[in-house]
Amino acid sequence: MNDLVLAFAADYGVPLLFVVTFLSCLALPVPSSLLMLASGGFAATGDISIVMAAVAAFAGAVLGDNTGYYLAHRFGGRLERWLTGRPKRAALKKRAAEYMDRWGGMSVFFSRWLVAPLGPYVNYASGLAGFRWSRFAAWSAAGELVWVTSYIGLGYVFADNIAAVSALLGNISGLLAASVVAGGLSLWLIRASKQREAKRQNTGKGSGKR
Repeated sequence: MNDLVLAFAADYGVPLLFVVTFLSCLALPVPSSLLMLASGGFAATGDISIVMAAVAAFAGAVLGDNTGYYLAHRFGGRLERWLTGRPKRAALKKRAAEYMDRWGGMSVFFSRWLVAPLGPYVNYASGLAGFRWSRFAAWSAAGELVWVTSYIGLGYVFADNIAAVSALLGNISGLLAASVVAGGLSLWLIRASKQREAKRQNTGKGSGKR
C-alpha cells in the first residue's frame, strides 16, 4: 500500500494531494497523511514544489472540512442515517459530538491534527449541531495549517524514512484519539453515577416526608 501511494505521489503530485486531503475530511478512507509525508519527501529531492504541495493540501483540507459541515447542516437527517448505518461510524459520530459539547471551537482545532481520526466526524457534528459556521471555518483553517505544515515538513526532513514516520504518527494519533474517547466515557460514567446518587437521595427524602 505504501509503495502504491508513493508511486501515485510521484506521478500525480500536487493535484492528487488536493483531492486526497479533500476526501479524507469527508471520512473517506484515503491515505492523506502518508501522501503529505511523501510530498514533503519529493519536495526535498526537488521533484515538486513544497509551497505548491502545502497550498494544495491546505486548500483540499479546508474545502473538505467546510463541505462536510455544509452537508451536515443542509442534509442533516439523511447524513445522520448514513453516520449511524454502521456501528463504527455511529460510535465515532457519538464521540465527536461529545467532544464538541465539551470543548467547542477548540475541538475543531485539535481534531484537525492532534486527534485526526475524529476530524471528519467533528465536521459533521458541527453542522448537525448548528455550530456557527464562521467560528467553525476559522478554527478549521487554523488546525489544518498545523496538520499540513507538520506532515509536509516532517516528510521534507525525514525524506528517507517516510514509511517509518507515517507508522509512528499513525500510532500516536490513534493513541490520542483513544485517550480522548476513554476520557469522555469516564466523564460520562462519573456524571451518570452522580445523577443516580442524587436521584436516590431525592427519592429517599421524598419517602421520609410521607
